[in-house]
Amino acid sequence: MSLVRLLESKNKKILFTTPSHGQKNGLYPPLSSMYKIDISETDCYNPQEELTRVQLWARSVYQTYSTTFLTNGSTSGIIAAVLSCTRVGDKVLIASNAHPCHFNAVKLAGARALTYDLDIDPEWGVPLETKPEIIESYLNRYDIKTVIITSPTYEGIISDIEEIKTICERNNAFLIVDEAHGALYPFSDNLPLSAVNIADFTVQSLHKTAGGLNPTALLHCNCEIDVKPALDMFMTTSPSYPLLASIEENIAYLDSKEGRKEIENLITRLDRIREKATGCQFFGDDPTKLLIKVGGLSGYELSQILYDDFDIEDERTNEKSTMLLCGIGTDNKKLDKLEQALCKL
Repeated sequence: MSLVRLLESKNKKILFTTPSHGQKNGLYPPLSSMYKIDISETDCYNPQEELTRVQLWARSVYQTYSTTFLTNGSTSGIIAAVLSCTRVGDKVLIASNAHPCHFNAVKLAGARALTYDLDIDPEWGVPLETKPEIIESYLNRYDIKTVIITSPTYEGIISDIEEIKTICERNNAFLIVDEAHGALYPFSDNLPLSAVNIADFTVQSLHKTAGGLNPTALLHCNCEIDVKPALDMFMTTSPSYPLLASIEENIAYLDSKEGRKEIENLITRLDRIREKATGCQFFGDDPTKLLIKVGGLSGYELSQILYDDFDIEDERTNEKSTMLLCGIGTDNKKLDKLEQALCKL
C-alpha cells in the first residue's frame, strides 16, 4: 500500500464526516478528480499511517535522518527548522536579502537575527554566493546558534555548502540551507551538489523546478532532531492528502530511470541553447536556469521583447539581466521556441 493507492481505493461505508463534499465532483468541475480522492482520517481510512510509511521511504531515497512532506511550501520548512534548533534569545545568522520566511522564522522562535550582505555582480545585477570566510568571521565574533543560507540563489548561484558546514561544526552552529530552487540536484551528477546530505536541515520546493504542484516541498533533516513538534505548532490538522500523494509520486518519478533521463535531456537541451544563441551572454552555476543578457539591451528591455515579440514570459528580471526558469515540464516544444527566440536576438 502507498498513500496514492490508499486514496484511490474504494470505500463502501456511508460517510458523515469531513470533508463535506463526500468525494463527489464538487463545486469546481476542473478539479473533479481531486474531489474524489480528498479524504480525512476515518475508521475506513488511515492516511496518516500511510504518510508515515511513505516519508520513511522518502528518507531512504534521499539517505537522510528524516524527510518530511510539506504542503505549505519551503516557507513552512524553514520555520520548522528554525523552531527545532533554536531557543528564545539565540542568535541566527542570515543574509540581509534573504527570503522573508527566514526573518519570520527567527521572529517566531523568539531569536535574534544577525545579517550580512551578499556581493552583487555589477555586470549581471544579481547577488553572488555566500562566502565561507564571511560566515566564519561572524561565528568567531558572536555566539551564533544557527546559520541560514540560500543556495542556489533565485538566479542559480551556488555557495560552498561543504566548507560552510565545516565552519559551522567547528563553532557548534546548526546549518539550514534554503535549497528551494535545487530540488533536482540529488538526481543528477551534472547539477550542483545538493545540501541534502550535508546541512543539518535542507528545504526544497518541488513546485519550483521539480514538476510538483504548488506549494509542495520537502524538509530534510540530517541531525537527530524530530521536526514534527515544530511543524505541529503551525501546520493544519486537516492536510491535503491529494497534495501529499502528489509528493510521493513526484519523488518516485525523479528517482526513476525515466525521471533521471528527463533531467539529463533538459540539461543537454539547455546546453545546446547556450551554444547556439551566440548573441546572448549566459551566467550562473545551475544549468536549469538561463540567466541571460544581450548587448545594448537592459534586462527590462530584453524581458519586454521576449514577451511582446515571442510570447515568452521570464521568471525574474533586473536592470542588467533576465532569468528564465526551466525544470521538469519544460518540454522540447517550449525549448524549441525559446531557442529560436534567443538565436534571433
